[in-house]
Order: sequence, then structure tokens, then C-alpha cells
Amino acid sequence: MLNTITAQLTGLAPLAQVIDYLVVAGGGGAPGANSTNNPGPGGAGGLRSTISATGGGGSLESAVAFTTSTNYTVTVGAGGTGAANGSDSVFSTITSTGGGKGGFFPLEASSGGSGGGGQTFGNGAGGAGTANQGFAGGQGKESNNYPAGGGGGAGAVGQTPANNNSNGGNGGDGVAVSITGSSVYYAGGGGGGAIANAGTGGLGGGGNGSTTLNTAANGSANTGGGSGSNGGSGDKAATNGGSGIVILKYPNTFTISNPGGGLTLSTSTDGGYKITSVTAGTGNVSWA
Repeated sequence: MLNTITAQLTGLAPLAQVIDYLVVAGGGGAPGANSTNNPGPGGAGGLRSTISATGGGGSLESAVAFTTSTNYTVTVGAGGTGAANGSDSVFSTITSTGGGKGGFFPLEASSGGSGGGGQTFGNGAGGAGTANQGFAGGQGKESNNYPAGGGGGAGAVGQTPANNNSNGGNGGDGVAVSITGSSVYYAGGGGGGAIANAGTGGLGGGGNGSTTLNTAANGSANTGGGSGSNGGSGDKAATNGGSGIVILKYPNTFTISNPGGGLTLSTSTDGGYKITSVTAGTGNVSWA
């Protein structure tokens, strides 16, 4: 819960307040391809949280102290487009790392907040995750149905298909965070494409893979979900990761503003707290 840092001497006003946060980066994209070999899906954006759970199986983060009339930087990371990692999200001193892109020969999957899934040619390796933010992507398999590995999620590794398995790897699940008052999953990895059976995206906005050309799903907006990868045989389109989000929870006696603009935000109330969701942009926030 939020705590007030108060002076110990009677009669003094509070020195500062602390704010809880959820900071989710943009998910990674999946490359296009023009062969039987299937590209890997995107890994989820890194997730850092002070409430419910944080990414990578780590301990909850520490709340950030704030003072009124002071600017604090906020950036909402975009999802990676095609063969690109997602972009970082930032609140004050807290940075979550963009999700890794999927691999396609000769390029291996990238590391990120969570790692991208491995491509099928040569049993491509999945990308590594970032400690306390997310998990690694699964390895692809060069077997009869060319199943790609699943993208890593904030809560679990991406699945590696078994040898000669016809199923693309499922994306790793994200984690459920209740900062808004409801438990919501964020930062799921993308599902791997295949020829026979595609992998599903992880809970938290991960896009499903496909077995037919150009039907894989992008990562969901404002979840940091990784993109699913297209399967089948022939020209495959690239897919895009989902954008990230920054959510801030603070006492309802304060009012937030966006000095200079640049951010898309909305504020609701939950008991004695306000919750501000920032869904796009780069700028500053301040409290009065």
C-alpha cells in the first residue's frame, strides 16, 4: 500500500508522499519471411511493479517518493514493428526494457525485457530476458512442421517445441497486477508460427501465431504483449508488438498534471487513491 513519509515531530506537514506504479515496455515484433522456415514471435515488454507481482519472478519494486510541483519523466514505449525490439517505458528513475524481436535466419532472436522466440532454421535460440522484468523466449525447431519457439513473457518462459513436434511454441504468460483495483494480466509473449499447429499468445496481450499466411496477431495495445509470428509456406508478413503502459497510484488528495503536454492519460478513483493510466507519449507529470 501507499505510505506517507511524515515528519516525526508533532505539527510538521508531511515531507513527501510515495507513489506505486506499473511500468510496462512495448512488446517485440516478429519478422516477415519468404520461405518454409518460420520466424520467431516477439517477446513481451519488461514489467516492473510495486503491487501484486513484478516481472521475471523478482521481488516487488519499491515505491517512488515524490514531492509536489516537481516534474517526473514518463515515456510509454511503442511496440516493435516487424524485426525490431519494443521501446522502453519510463517513470522517473524506473525504466522497463522493450521486448526482444523474434529471430529469422541468419539473425537470432533478440534479448529484451522478455526475449523473442527462436526461428526454425538451425534450431534458432530464443532471446534472453532481463532480470526482474521478464523471461527468455523458447527455441525454434527445424523439424517437419517448422515450429517457432514462443516469445518470453513477464511471468514465464516461452515454450520450446519438442523435437518433431508439430506445435509452435506458446508464448510465456505475463503477470496479473491489481494496481487499478482489478486484476489484469500484462506482458504476455507471442505465439510461434508453424505449418501444422501454431502457438498461442501468453496471457497479457501476447499475439497468437498462425499456420496460414498473414493471420498471426499483433500484440495487444497497452499491454506490452509480444507479437505472434506467421507460419505456413511462402511470403509471410511481419507483425508488431503491443505498446506499453505506465500506471500511477497515489493519494486522492493530490491532483496530477502534464506540464508541457505530450502524454495521453486518464484518471480514476479507487477508495482513497487516484489511479492515472498513461497510454501514449513522452512528457512530464507533476502533482499539486
